[in-house]
Amino acid sequence: MAVKPENIIYEDNHLLVYNKQVGDIVQGDKTGDMPLSEVVKAYIKERDAKPGNVFLGVTHRIDRPTTGVVIFAKTSKALERMNALFRDGGVDKTYWAIVKKAPEKDENMLVHHLSRNEKQNKSYVFDAPKSTTKEAKLRYKVICKSDNYSLVEVELLTGRHHQIRAQLSSIGSPIKGDLKYGFPRSNPDGGICLHARKVEFLHPVKKEKITIVAPVPDDALWQFFAKAVEKGV
Repeated sequence: MAVKPENIIYEDNHLLVYNKQVGDIVQGDKTGDMPLSEVVKAYIKERDAKPGNVFLGVTHRIDRPTTGVVIFAKTSKALERMNALFRDGGVDKTYWAIVKKAPEKDENMLVHHLSRNEKQNKSYVFDAPKSTTKEAKLRYKVICKSDNYSLVEVELLTGRHHQIRAQLSSIGSPIKGDLKYGFPRSNPDGGICLHARKVEFLHPVKKEKITIVAPVPDDALWQFFAKAVEKGV
């Protein structure tokens, strides 16, 4: 894994925002694979010729097979404040998902209760709360269709494990390539068609509104939908 400078979509003295690619792991886990956080840290050290250690804090994570916006903090102050923003709902998160079968309603609010199975690394959806569940809420809107697929825009209102994947699957619209949640075939790159498209928040130090949009992957289907949305089709 190597940092591609073009995937750094925002940077200042406090934050660095990266357009994560399929397979990148944001933070170290039991796999032992090199995480994106360490790769970006090494890149900054070399690029800026820093003699000492580079600080880079992980403010949030997205799943390994997904793509899109990941925000890193370059100072401890920014990390503390971004953590508070995420915790208190101060970061608006918009995702794009490509599904084979469009939801019955073109737009809707989904409210479910999710139970996470650690051994399976999977979340299960229930309509009513149980002792092991947490409430999961999102809004979605179908924004574009092709002959075979639909592009769904999701506003994530809570941050549960595999939430978008599990909730869309529960209404009969599993994400393209997501074998774990019911799609019949994997994607050639091993990823799933879920993209953290946009984040909006008040800058933790500058106190100005920041809107960051991550370009979609180079894949032909993603490019088709991005161009269709741009044209207002």
